[in-house]
Amino acid sequence: MTIVCAAAAAVILTGAALTLGQPEAAPASASQPTQEKLIALTFDDGPRRLTTTRLLDGLAERGALATFFLIGKQIPGQEDLILRMGQEGHQVGVHTYNHVLLTGLDPAEVEAELSPCRDLLEELLGPGEYLLRPPYGLTNQALLSQVRAPVVLWSIDPEDWDDRDTAREVEHILEHARDGSIILLHDIFPESVDAALQVVDALQAQGYRFVTVSQLFQARGITLEMGRVYGSAYPQT
Repeated sequence: MTIVCAAAAAVILTGAALTLGQPEAAPASASQPTQEKLIALTFDDGPRRLTTTRLLDGLAERGALATFFLIGKQIPGQEDLILRMGQEGHQVGVHTYNHVLLTGLDPAEVEAELSPCRDLLEELLGPGEYLLRPPYGLTNQALLSQVRAPVVLWSIDPEDWDDRDTAREVEHILEHARDGSIILLHDIFPESVDAALQVVDALQAQGYRFVTVSQLFQARGITLEMGRVYGSAYPQT
C-alpha cells in the first residue's frame, strides 16, 4: 500500500501538463488558466477486477474523471479495464511492475520496474510519456534524474489502506479538499470505492469538477516536466 512520510506528502512543486497515455494535450500557452474549481482523484495499486469495475461504473454515472497508477504485473488478464479507462477519458500512469521501493534500487533495477509496466500500457493505449507515481511516494535525486516522466504525488491522503473505514476517509477528504487538490485512494478496496463515489457526489454538489492529473495542471497553465515532483495544482495567490 502507499505509505508516505510527511515530508514526501507535502511536496508541492510546479510544472505543466502532458496528456500521458492518451492524445497529447495542447501546450499550456494555447489555453488560458481556468477559474473553475478542479480536483483530481487518483488511485494506486490496481487494477482489480471487481472493485475497479465498480469504480469505473460509478465514475461514468457521475461524469467524473480520474487517474489510475497501475501495477504492471496486475495488467495481464485485465486489459479490458485499461482499455475502458482510456476510452472513458481517464488517465493511466505507472506505479512500477511489482510495487517495490524504487529508492533502494540501482539504475538497472529501476528501469526493470518501470519499462515493463510502461510497455504494457503503450501496447494498450499507444505511445506517450506516462506519469509516474513511485510506491510509497518516496523519491531521491538519483531516481528523479533517471525517470523519463513527471512524478505525481498527492496533497490529500486519508490512508485508506489502514482501517478501511469509508466514513472516516470521506470526512478526511472533504475536510481537506480545495481547488487544485490531488486525492490519493486505492481502487483495490471496496471501502475506498465507496468513499470515492461519496466524495464525488459531495464535491460535485459544491461545484467541483473531477479531472485527470494532466487536465488539472493544464487548466492552471502549468507544464509538467520530467524528473520533477508534483503534489497539487493550487492556484497562485
